Amino acid sequence: MAKKKISWELYSYGEYSSWERQSRALPKLLKITDRVQIRPDLEFGYVLKIKGAKGKKVDFRIEHPPFKNTKGETEPPFVGEYYVNSNDYEFFLGDTVWEPYNDKAGEWRLITMMEGKVLADKVITLCL
Repeated sequence: MAKKKISWELYSYGEYSSWERQSRALPKLLKITDRVQIRPDLEFGYVLKIKGAKGKKVDFRIEHPPFKNTKGETEPPFVGEYYVNSNDYEFFLGDTVWEPYNDKAGEWRLITMMEGKVLADKVITLCL
């Protein structure tokens, strides 16, 4: 039997409504853009639609401007993994901003990979 082909599409990117991370519902797209004005409760990122990958692992990485964590150290890129739980899956990768805002301004690069292959690689610039 032939191996089922996995497909994906960068469906949307930009500004989104606030996201309840425990909810199954993804945030709602407010504006497609790669330049986002920083404001309180801002959610930004992208939605990736993935088909035929149930049970596969998605790795993600968010590279951000250098800012300090609570220990005064430069925060490393955010990385993680997630398992696709259906054959028709929507994956949101993004973040929100927090005070102080000035050190969050700049380019945020969001990358999603599966089995070593880049599925999406998008730069969103946060502006003051």
